[in-house]
Amino acid sequence: MRIHDLYLHGITVFMGFFAMLNPIGNIPIFLGMVQDFDKKTQNKVALRATITAFTIIAIFCVFGHIIFRLFGITVPAFQIAGGIIVFIIGFQMLNSKENPIHAQSPDEKEQMMKIAHDMAITPLGIPLLAGPGTISTAMNFVGAEKSISNVILVIVIFGIMCLITYLLFISSRIIALKINPSMLKVVSRIMGLILAVIAVQMLINGIEGTIDIFNQPQ
Repeated sequence: MRIHDLYLHGITVFMGFFAMLNPIGNIPIFLGMVQDFDKKTQNKVALRATITAFTIIAIFCVFGHIIFRLFGITVPAFQIAGGIIVFIIGFQMLNSKENPIHAQSPDEKEQMMKIAHDMAITPLGIPLLAGPGTISTAMNFVGAEKSISNVILVIVIFGIMCLITYLLFISSRIIALKINPSMLKVVSRIMGLILAVIAVQMLINGIEGTIDIFNQPQ
């Protein structure tokens, strides 16, 4: 891959992960879940959640295709399924609806209030940050270029996104006081639009890949 193409691909990966993780839009969610904890505990929860998400995505980036072969799943099929999932999430963000993949039940919330570290793993780490949509996005980017350099690029960029998310989480109280709530909603809707466009591209890639598979000589 040429430097120019690598640069453009890197920007695409970054924007895709930024839209999928929606770190700014997740600030109110994080703040609402940890507001009763002290600052030190909040920082630990944020760190553990981002590390959990990074680990999950890194595993799928490296071993995703092995997992696919083990279960007989094709990359185009995952791209189509992932595109549908990502589009639903983006559509719900555009309509300011709570994402069911990111939602938590009252019982789960009560339990997480008692054990902060468990909260960091679920639902913050999984599936808020490393949910089906994020995994689908990561696998789509890795599937586009199956080189080691591309896998490393995707993992590094997701690591950067996790760092950004961590910094925003630990600064959530300050950000919530300085940013108008309506502005957070606007940003969330913009991310939803970008997410919907990425989902359509994932569907197109999946359909093209499926056609190529059927056109291959038996």
